Amino acid sequence: MKINKKQKITISAGIAVILIVFIIWLLNGTYIFTQTQVLIVKKDPLFGNTYKQWQNKFIWGLDLTLVVTFISLIISAGLVYIFKDKRKELNEESK
Repeated sequence: MKINKKQKITISAGIAVILIVFIIWLLNGTYIFTQTQVLIVKKDPLFGNTYKQWQNKFIWGLDLTLVVTFISLIISAGLVYIFKDKRKELNEESK
């Protein structure tokens, strides 16, 4: 099976998306699950008491990374199939 130019671009774009997603996951701390809130321990400067408070913060997790990777693989595979050469198949059918 020969790969044409559109298929090469599609495969390259799919690999680039997967690499970018994994780099984002690595830079965000390699958490297993995506988090939308983080527990912060704060200290009251006047009385010295400590208390815990939830802060809204999005942290990219491995679960979201795998979902995006799977979707990009499906889309890339579909586009590679769509972009295959039709001329070669027509020549083989006429023989």
